[in-house]
Amino acid sequence: MHPLLRAIVGRRVPALMGVLNITPDSFSDGGAFLAPDQALAQARRMIAEGADIIDIGAESTRPYGATPVSADDEMQRLRPILKQVIALGTPVSIDSMKAGVTAWALDQGAAIANDVWGLQRDPDMARVVAERGVPVIIMHNRDAADAGIDIVADMQAFFARSLEIAASAGIPDASIVLDPGIGFGKTPRQSMNALTRLNELASFGLPLLVGASRKKFIDSVSPAPPQQRIGGSLAAHLLAARNGARIIRAHDVAATVQALRVQAAIEDAT
Repeated sequence: MHPLLRAIVGRRVPALMGVLNITPDSFSDGGAFLAPDQALAQARRMIAEGADIIDIGAESTRPYGATPVSADDEMQRLRPILKQVIALGTPVSIDSMKAGVTAWALDQGAAIANDVWGLQRDPDMARVVAERGVPVIIMHNRDAADAGIDIVADMQAFFARSLEIAASAGIPDASIVLDPGIGFGKTPRQSMNALTRLNELASFGLPLLVGASRKKFIDSVSPAPPQQRIGGSLAAHLLAARNGARIIRAHDVAATVQALRVQAAIEDAT
């Protein structure tokens, strides 16, 4: 396993990836951290609360209604803050579907590539990751939800294709994390089904990351605006951890870290 991944996922309690959106239109915190001082303060806060990784993105990847951003605009948003967040000393992942942006961020010192299209959208992404020798998060995605499909079977086929692309580019399995993409190209029921069947992805033999934080499927069960979905987020993440997730991606770091630690302690006490 890549040394960075070994350090992050080799512990009893799942690692915590804190979300830092440098965007005006992300679904739950758009505009909150556009200013560099606000973004840096939020990164410091998440690290103090227990984040093991800071995932920074400058283009909203929400499934519906996001405004496309050019690579130049994406980098323009990142330039005032990226190096300052990296300098805090906690590994930084770059959340981008563009190979050019990912390459630039990795060259600035970001440590992980996070591609919401699993190496299948930008044909240059796999080469960028391979050349820099960094871990990559391969997320399952679809252009549109289809309620009639078996979503886990669809994930398995998608990941098999992504792993072929990775192998052809020279990315070793030891550098790969799989993400089921909760809320992306899925109905609320499919997102919940993916969480309950997460252990079916264990056949790939790779670490799993789950990001269910504030997602819309929570609203379908218990209606609430994104900032008021912490209870649903915790329920989903605790289930994901029990079903094999080794990294949890969340907005509400302190509460999620506490929940994961208490869950592990309770399991150890039985």
